[in-house]
Formats: sequence, structure tokens, C-alpha cells
Amino acid sequence: MSQSQPDYIPRAFPVSIKGVVVRDGKVLLLKNDRNEWELPGGRIELDETPEECVAREITEETQWKVTTGPILDTWMYYIDVAEKHVFIVTYGCYANGDTEPVLSHEHKEIGLFAEHEVATLTTTRVRGFRASLPTRTREAQELDNALDALYEQEIQ
Repeated sequence: MSQSQPDYIPRAFPVSIKGVVVRDGKVLLLKNDRNEWELPGGRIELDETPEECVAREITEETQWKVTTGPILDTWMYYIDVAEKHVFIVTYGCYANGDTEPVLSHEHKEIGLFAEHEVATLTTTRVRGFRASLPTRTREAQELDNALDALYEQEIQ
């Protein structure tokens, strides 16, 4: 019996785990070496969960400690200069504390942008921003409102 060639050859793609961190209605973005604004995050390591990965990457890139929330979106992204596809997963993340983000050596700039400002930026993950941002902004506002209500109850 001869071996036949399979009709389908599976492909493997690098995975990048990104975090949508919203503070005061603004999303945290970093400018990469291609001069594109992107969400903080990076490659998952073998010994960690995706949630641990995004928390670690955000801390490394901004010195912000975060709590990882739900998955917001997934998509494939093609990097022209590298000629490769990357599978992107975005999580909603909650910043722990109110310090300013600190720029690491991995990026050129760091900033907090309102949702309407993101549309004017050169971004690498436009589809992901558009799908993930409104959901995360709404969640962050709902969380802020809930925390404000709890605080009001405590001081009464």
C-alpha cells in the first residue's frame, strides 16, 4: 500500500496575547519600531497561561500591574515587513493602581487615547481595536460606576 499525500497540510502561526487596558475612558497604546501604535502584549511562553502572559507583558512594557479579564476578540494579522501571519488574542485588563505608565526599551512611545482618537492613529491591529475597544470601554465604565456606588454606600 502506498502512502498518499494529504489534501490538507496544517499550518502553525505565532500567537500574540494583547491587553486592552482602559483608564479614565482612555486605552493604553504603545508605538512599535514600525511606527505603528499597538496594544501592549506579546508572545506566550510555554509555562504560562494566556492570562498570565498578558499580565506579564503589560508589566514588562509599562510597569503597570493588571488583572486579566475576559477574552474580547481573536483574529489573524499579517505583518508585511516580516511576511508572516500572527494569531492575535485580546483580553480586557484592569489596571491595579493609578500610576502613570512607564515606557520600556521595547517601544518608542506610550500613550493613553480616547476611543475616537484611536481611529486617527497608525495602528497595526485596526480590526482588533475596532472590535475590542467599545466592549472594553463599556466594561470599564460599568466597573467604575459599580465601584463608585460601593464607595458611596461605604461612606454613608
